[in-house]
Amino acid sequence: MVKYKSKVAFSLATIIIPWLTVPFMGKRNIIRFLPVASFVNLFLSVFSLICYRKKWWKTNNPLSPGPVDFTYILGPYFVATLWIFKLTYGNFPKYLITNAVLDLINAYPMPYIGNRFGIVKFIKMKHTVWYFINVSLAIIIYGFQYVVEQSIRKASGDKSIKLSSNKN
Repeated sequence: MVKYKSKVAFSLATIIIPWLTVPFMGKRNIIRFLPVASFVNLFLSVFSLICYRKKWWKTNNPLSPGPVDFTYILGPYFVATLWIFKLTYGNFPKYLITNAVLDLINAYPMPYIGNRFGIVKFIKMKHTVWYFINVSLAIIIYGFQYVVEQSIRKASGDKSIKLSSNKN
């Protein structure tokens, strides 16, 4: 059994370390990709509630008690979404490959590490199913970001306005 202090330290590191990279992203990119990161986190929060009720997984996070592990959702998942979009948006094959690789890490070693620290345990959820949910979600949110950017262009009234690509 993992000690309570180790759980707290792991949870704090899970939420704080990813956020230390955000200043290197640039304010414009954060603002540009904030809607898609917020959308995916809302989806994951609702999905976590469903998983809790269906007993697909169990969370036991001391910083985020209850059915939704906000340290994971607001930490690595949120920040990774921002970074992936900053680095790959506009090149769908690159985006999909990057997501496929990171989702492999998210679906296989991460739940084992979380289980080792007593934070999360997959009960009825299979790692492969979690992987395909994440890849499918990545495709959906890419479309969401495309629609957001088209709406901004349309609202600006000038189709020649180019939203910041990967520049700060």
